[in-house]
Amino acid sequence: ARSQQGDFALAIDLLSQLIYRHPENAIDYNNRGLIYFQHGQVDQAILDYNKALTLNPKLASAYNNRANYFATCGQLNLAIADYDEAINLNPSHVRAWLNRGITLRDLGEYALAVENFEIALLLGQLEGHIYAERGRTYHLWGDWNCAGADYRRALGQLPSNGHNEQAGRLRVQVDAWLNDLLDCQF
Repeated sequence: ARSQQGDFALAIDLLSQLIYRHPENAIDYNNRGLIYFQHGQVDQAILDYNKALTLNPKLASAYNNRANYFATCGQLNLAIADYDEAINLNPSHVRAWLNRGITLRDLGEYALAVENFEIALLLGQLEGHIYAERGRTYHLWGDWNCAGADYRRALGQLPSNGHNEQAGRLRVQVDAWLNDLLDCQF
């Protein structure tokens, strides 16, 4: 919560204190790694993700987070392997399905990406984000009708107020993708 409020240093300090008190708690390492990652300290993030997985090799969220690190670094096959492991450990991990779909799209595997997004939609969470990413996949794949429909679904699901900064940024991105799509059609 502190990190979301912009107090990165305090969030790191609090998690570091928890780790000092409970050095075998993989979740604390994973959470600190996520905060490091979100604030651009990727070298620290990967160390914490790896430590979390050493402590608890069944922590699906740590595999998902480490996969995001690999995807950001362009190591897409390593990312896919970690998303696979996250999903094997927790088949209802919606973010792992979503992120694997995005990474498959980046690899040009559009059909597999769409399959991942469809499974993610069945889990009933993050629908706006999933529609946005599936729409982007259809757009890049050349299916403009499906892309436009998904972009509109995403815009209908994503909040239009300023309460969620990440959703707000995604909404702006979807608007840009939809405008790009409409510009290409006319």
